[in-house]
Amino acid sequence: MKLYKIETVQYINTSVEECWDFFSSPKNLQIITPDNMSFEIQYFDGKRMYQGQIITYTLKPLLGIKISWVTEITASKENQYFIDIQRFGPYKLWHHKHFFEATEDGKTKMTDIVHYALPLGILGRLMNRLVVKTKLKAIFEYRHHKIEELFNSKL
Repeated sequence: MKLYKIETVQYINTSVEECWDFFSSPKNLQIITPDNMSFEIQYFDGKRMYQGQIITYTLKPLLGIKISWVTEITASKENQYFIDIQRFGPYKLWHHKHFFEATEDGKTKMTDIVHYALPLGILGRLMNRLVVKTKLKAIFEYRHHKIEELFNSKL
């Protein structure tokens, strides 16, 4: 199994507590996901992120094909981090860590680290090279710009 990694860092002009308030709510994931993916939460219990929480949603990541995805929050420490993993969905493995750190100048350093693997062996590796890696990069770039708009454009 070939394992891939994406890591992004963003500095947000707000406190760790305000970041946590936004990012620990599953409903806000839709806000930072590109509209063309038709992201829709199907189920979550309405609570902030906590260990053991299950979230189900549908999206159209490629060619308008609708897929279901189930994630579980496997770890969570308020104002510091949470980890989600895919239980059911398109990846063989999806492990996403979200870290929040206060900086000396009152900002928050947000770090995302995703490890993922695709099914189908060599075909999955080819799909990653041709499509998946580029699509994931575009999603994280969209999130970066959306977060800039939501938090860093405030004066």
